[in-house]
Amino acid sequence: MPEVIFPGPEGRLEGRYHPQKSKDAPIAIVLHPHPQFGGTMNNKVVYNLHYAFYNMGFTVLRFNFRGVGRSQGEYDQGVGELSDAAAALDFLQAKNPNAKHCWVAGFSFGAWIGMQLLMRRPEISGFISAAPPANTYDFSFLAPCPSSGLIINGSADRVVAPTDVEGLVGKLHEQKGITITHEVIDGAGHFFEKDHMDTMIGSVDEYVRRRLTENTR
Repeated sequence: MPEVIFPGPEGRLEGRYHPQKSKDAPIAIVLHPHPQFGGTMNNKVVYNLHYAFYNMGFTVLRFNFRGVGRSQGEYDQGVGELSDAAAALDFLQAKNPNAKHCWVAGFSFGAWIGMQLLMRRPEISGFISAAPPANTYDFSFLAPCPSSGLIINGSADRVVAPTDVEGLVGKLHEQKGITITHEVIDGAGHFFEKDHMDTMIGSVDEYVRRRLTENTR
């Protein structure tokens, strides 16, 4: 797994970059959970999402937000972290100008950042939102949500109540022109512990492969 250092808004950002041999392979970035609660790019959910996309033929980048690991800067309430994500996508696109598709995946805090990135970057054709923190952050900026995606969470999540995620999905379902797929993994906690990780990754794999064959937004 090649380590990369690329320029961010507040200095260097540290990442892991996994290219495919094909020059027109689709690209994906994976965003990690909250920096102030131990979230890093090596979080298990982030790591497994990274490899899921790579195994589906994507060139993938995951990275540490500012102030995490070797990334410079300090935590910035999500504002700076969104700028970091945009810089990461710039880096990935510059290296892969012929990519056919662009996806963003995020876990928890990273899912919130990923959904905001979606609003800024029309080239993003799909998203994965794992355990989006609908109880903590306002997602009303998704008006309208610009592309279809998968929201996935556990029925036993004690960090983000499943009812809060259902409320978010309900609002998004009212929007036209996109399809929000929602899956709840029975018995899974916030971090998709034990066998639930395989179930979650399996759902992501199935969803993304289907979307790639459909070529829809």
